[in-house]
Amino acid sequence: MTAKTLFDKIWDQHLVEDLGDGVQLLHVDRHLMHELSGPRGQLEMAQRSLKTRNPELTIGSMDHVVSTAPGAKGGNAPWADQMIESFRSESRKAGVKIYDIGQDGQGIVHVVGPELGFTLPGATLLCGDSHTCTHGALGALAWGIGTSELTHVLATQTIVQQRPKTMRVRFDGQPGRAITAKDMILALIGKIGTAGGVGYAVEYAGEAIRALEMEGRLTVCNLSIELGAKIGMIAPDEKTYAYLNGRCHAPKGALWDQALAHWRTLASDAGAQFDLEHSIDCTLLAPQITWGTSPEDVIGIDGTIPGNKPEALAYMGLAAGTPIAGTKVDRVFIGSCTNSRLPDLRAAAQIVRGRKVAQHVKAWVVPGSWRIKQDAEAEGLHQVFLEAGFEWREAGCSMCVGLNGDLVEPQARCVSTSNRNFVGRQGPQARTHLASPAMAAAAAIAGEITDVRNF
Repeated sequence: MTAKTLFDKIWDQHLVEDLGDGVQLLHVDRHLMHELSGPRGQLEMAQRSLKTRNPELTIGSMDHVVSTAPGAKGGNAPWADQMIESFRSESRKAGVKIYDIGQDGQGIVHVVGPELGFTLPGATLLCGDSHTCTHGALGALAWGIGTSELTHVLATQTIVQQRPKTMRVRFDGQPGRAITAKDMILALIGKIGTAGGVGYAVEYAGEAIRALEMEGRLTVCNLSIELGAKIGMIAPDEKTYAYLNGRCHAPKGALWDQALAHWRTLASDAGAQFDLEHSIDCTLLAPQITWGTSPEDVIGIDGTIPGNKPEALAYMGLAAGTPIAGTKVDRVFIGSCTNSRLPDLRAAAQIVRGRKVAQHVKAWVVPGSWRIKQDAEAEGLHQVFLEAGFEWREAGCSMCVGLNGDLVEPQARCVSTSNRNFVGRQGPQARTHLASPAMAAAAAIAGEITDVRNF
């Protein structure tokens, strides 16, 4: 029998029909929607008089255009409220379960999917959002789709897809002090570039990956799209099963036992061949920080700013050959589908406890879901942040995407735990530096980009 990769096993199990030239029709097990891309697909369904084939296999949440201002219960503008209401009404007509604002289950789709146990090992999972690769952390085959594909999934519960090549990335060795999952994946993007994963499904492996808890694995897979790969995956293990056991949408009773037996077969076989392999020595990593306008523009906190991208330097207001540490910051954002889970908030709180945000810095913490917000408040984390001078916000995408009024001012410099530092991503002329929650928290306190290991 030919040795198979994790990717090949799941893909082959979902094959409905081979359409030729590497294009295949796959069954979709799980489908996530949110109020930004969902209504567009639902409107197309209505215009074409199409019926949702399997509404029970789709769930939705409010995240992209909702206001995260304390106490907010909707959008921050009439157009946003209109999208929210359209999503509610169309989902109700179709019989699709929506986790609405202020409900347990509401939050960023890539946070609540795993949190609810809707994301499962061995499943195909799609969503109209590029960071759907996040769900691969549980051993799912997950990627983002466009509006026309979203409509196709709603109507047929299938997807037409070109079969990608396979890549394995090994993260070897034990990372040093204060090195997080965010530092690991940023280091990989810095090494192979934002086009390094184009056309590949990536499996992350190695000692440092196995040592990560589920939240860290979700962070690693979240940034797969930032190295050009639509799909990022980690083989499920005992940590995965313990994380899922008892969650709302996870199998129960005898079905759990059956599912577990299947999940244990999903790891890549010994001798399985990948089209490409890379490795990262985690023992050599320093905390990472981006300096330019692409996630590949990243260096260790002890590094100096390169001069190979003059346009990026001009936009960011930085000079080549100078240390990145010591760069003054104006804003700090801790949140997004990359780093807004409870361990992320704990890591940031550990840095700010008993300290104060620098006087010139405006700092926010935005939990990734309603449940995370409740759990953090039960631990008193919100008080730690509030006493330090942070704003404690409602759950949502917030300043990561800037569709909801949560913007960085023009030419203001923000250290952000999100996934993209593109030109204008956090607002017109906003300057974004990507980093881990601990690094962002340290910058808020110091008022400048600084080495969290000094804390």
